[in-house]
Amino acid sequence: MPKHLIKRYTPDHETIRNHRHLRIFGRLLHDPNLWHLNRRSVSGAFAVGLFWAFIPFPFQMIAASATAIPTRVNLPISVALVWISNPLTMPPMYYFNYLVGTWLLETPLHSMETELTMEYFMHSMEQIWQPLYFGSLVCAVTTAVTGYFGIRLLWRMHVVSQWQRRKHAKGPVG
Repeated sequence: MPKHLIKRYTPDHETIRNHRHLRIFGRLLHDPNLWHLNRRSVSGAFAVGLFWAFIPFPFQMIAASATAIPTRVNLPISVALVWISNPLTMPPMYYFNYLVGTWLLETPLHSMETELTMEYFMHSMEQIWQPLYFGSLVCAVTTAVTGYFGIRLLWRMHVVSQWQRRKHAKGPVG
């Protein structure tokens, strides 16, 4: 992966360190390994960020940070990737997770009514929470593993192509 592209779209370490929700980690954010861009750090960050993006849980950024810090993977990428689940993508993502959960647990689908009130939501949550969270866990693990190995493969392919480019640029030896 081109480091310049990643650096352009990730916030700098000062922005992350000073973020009001992430200050709870204090001096742990000063570990230089949390800011390195290498194959291990970035692929691990993709796994962490994608995992937490698929879990219906408030404060996903804090959960991603709390996972990235002890595993010493790139913190900005881990935190940024949880925003895959944003207000626009959450409904289809979590509905898909729910469908996966009902399929794996072999439970019937809960009918969706048009009245979206807090009372309806609380009543529905009692019936759908098990397939929703089980499906979310399965999707989170699947995307995390796929993201981890996908980034490692893409990074390796990029390095090999750079080696090939340099080799051809030098010309024949002898």
